[in-house]
Amino acid sequence: MTRPERWTTAVLDPQVSGGMAVVYSQQGFLLDSQGVLFPRHWLKGLDLPVQSEHGIGHFDGEPVYLLVLDSPGSVEGCVWQGLRQFMLEGEFVVFEMLGYAAQISTWAREHRFCGACGRPTVQIAGERAMYCEVDNLRFYPRISPSMIVLITRGDEILLARSPRFVPGVYSTLAGFAEPGESAEDCVRREVMEEVQVRLRNLKYMGSQCWPFPHSMMLGFHAEYESGEIVPQADEIEDARWFRIDDLPPLPANRSIARYLIESYLAQRSGAPEPVLPGQAHG
Repeated sequence: MTRPERWTTAVLDPQVSGGMAVVYSQQGFLLDSQGVLFPRHWLKGLDLPVQSEHGIGHFDGEPVYLLVLDSPGSVEGCVWQGLRQFMLEGEFVVFEMLGYAAQISTWAREHRFCGACGRPTVQIAGERAMYCEVDNLRFYPRISPSMIVLITRGDEILLARSPRFVPGVYSTLAGFAEPGESAEDCVRREVMEEVQVRLRNLKYMGSQCWPFPHSMMLGFHAEYESGEIVPQADEIEDARWFRIDDLPPLPANRSIARYLIESYLAQRSGAPEPVLPGQAHG
């Protein structure tokens, strides 16, 4: 018998009482010694500066709501923790729940007003959409498709670093899809723009939600075909070939970038294939 998913998304009515809740502000999520889920009725009694409330799903069968705050404030016995820290530690399924909550928070904040006329929008009951009655427009949570690719050449892999990375860390190449192009076209264009390299044998490996703030990462593996590495000015601080037995500091274990690298290392060594984060819980 298949075990039920611990976390599932759903559009729940905020007018219904009960359930648990997570709290989001610009400083991250509210956290105490028991975790990020709090009794909703308890939170309601704290007089928090709630900007909006959303029913977002079920965790271990319990209804979960999201409280988006205007300002962080303080709650006795609690601290604020950023989403990236949840990605690095604790249960991955909790990070998935909070990643979804963060994206709903971004959507709710960015679509409080209509982009066409500037008037306030309202939530549509039973649907994850904000609505402008004047222009008859619906605004749904944004998902931005992007590609990420590991390029290999035998026992070497091509890694690069952006000025925005943690010092010393190198990763795979990535970029956002442009209107009108396929994911494969995006891979080839981004790689040419960032390092001036041509590819062959492009293979899709998997995807990962990347809620920073609302990306869908489409992961690929490709083999080097030709070209000398020329880093793109202002985008790539350094890019080079690394031998698989002499790698620099790599991205976080739970990222799809790390999964692409570990998959190739396993392939070259004959070790078991790693599992893409988020694909094995249940």
